[in-house]
Amino acid sequence: MPNEKDRNLSPEEGSEEKKYSFLQETIKPKPISREQFVKQLARFAVYGVILGVFACLGFFALKPWIEDKFEGDAKTVTIPEDEEPEEGGDSTAEEDPVPVANADSYEEMMASMNERAAEARKGIVLIEPVKTEADWKEEMTGISTGAAGVITADNGQELLILAGDSVCEEASGWTVTFRDGKKYSAALKKQDKNSGLAVFSVPRRDIANSTWSAVKVSTLGNSNLVKQGDTVMALGNMFGYADGLGYGMVSSTDYKEAFFDGECDILATNIPAESQGTGVLFNMKGEVIGLIPETVWDDSESSMVNAYAISDLKPIIELLANGESVPYIGVYGTTVTAQLKEEQGMPGGIYVVDVDPDSPAMAAGIQSGDIIYAVGNDNVVNIGSYQNAVLKTRAGQQILFEGRRIGAEGYVDVDFYVTVGNRE
Repeated sequence: MPNEKDRNLSPEEGSEEKKYSFLQETIKPKPISREQFVKQLARFAVYGVILGVFACLGFFALKPWIEDKFEGDAKTVTIPEDEEPEEGGDSTAEEDPVPVANADSYEEMMASMNERAAEARKGIVLIEPVKTEADWKEEMTGISTGAAGVITADNGQELLILAGDSVCEEASGWTVTFRDGKKYSAALKKQDKNSGLAVFSVPRRDIANSTWSAVKVSTLGNSNLVKQGDTVMALGNMFGYADGLGYGMVSSTDYKEAFFDGECDILATNIPAESQGTGVLFNMKGEVIGLIPETVWDDSESSMVNAYAISDLKPIIELLANGESVPYIGVYGTTVTAQLKEEQGMPGGIYVVDVDPDSPAMAAGIQSGDIIYAVGNDNVVNIGSYQNAVLKTRAGQQILFEGRRIGAEGYVDVDFYVTVGNRE
């Protein structure tokens, strides 16, 4: 029951008392001195540095694992097709003046050529099988027994190097020496024993920054534009030792090298070479126009630089660079010319000169003397069209070969169902 005093309070007085009853005391923090502020700021800075150091250490420690786990897929390597040569030329164009032949002009010319060679050299490497024992002769002379290769492509994960497959024999591992002299382990990406080509790979993440600044991916030129008399330079192991350089000219473009299921133009030069030498042939723009294998024609101790024309190899290089097998049938053939058609009544296509033993062609029943005029959906009119048709197939695929075989009453049609193979 309310007392008398409470009853005598006015409404205004009651509300005022209630209002004051909710007031709370506020304690103000002690002001921070300038010295304390500086110390606190320094403390935060130290914490930030420590956190940054641990973050960097963690990043570099986990970087290899992250790259292995989350590395993107390798890009498909595409070798651009050659452009068709322009017909004719501008007859009204002014001819360049002929330079005066003297010592100064010769030195200027050689300086310009050496500058171009130095740039082209960035794409040349030395490939060697891993040695199980010390090579004392190499130690004494400095002459290594590897093969020259050319950096052909970069698929985002690997640098891909084209070379002859002579270094693949009885080897399980390889090293690649780049232009800066550093050696890296390499793996065999793919090999084709039929054409004698191989592509090796070096992981991009293994390559140091100093090496990247000293190398480049070479440009594959159009060897179909090369003419007799063109100035060329050969780089590689043509003389029996690494890092050789030779200048000369193309002496002939009229000859070919035949192999099973195709052929390749040969760029012959007047540059001397050791018979087992390997290298790369460049035009004066620094473009690759040929691959110099071990001796093409001559087995003697001395020979000239003869190179496989790079344009004829591009479809094979693209397959190898993407880790795909090069199709192989095993037919050694030649084009049935118009003269043979007229004189001997032979049908058009390619004439089978020989068949490789234990080959898909032999297993399918193809014989010497047969004429093949179709591969799958492609008509065959010469060795070039036959080679292109075969390269469209894939190892393990069964393809219909349509041909003709001579009989008692002339040529009769015969079909062959060939299971495409490879030579790796």
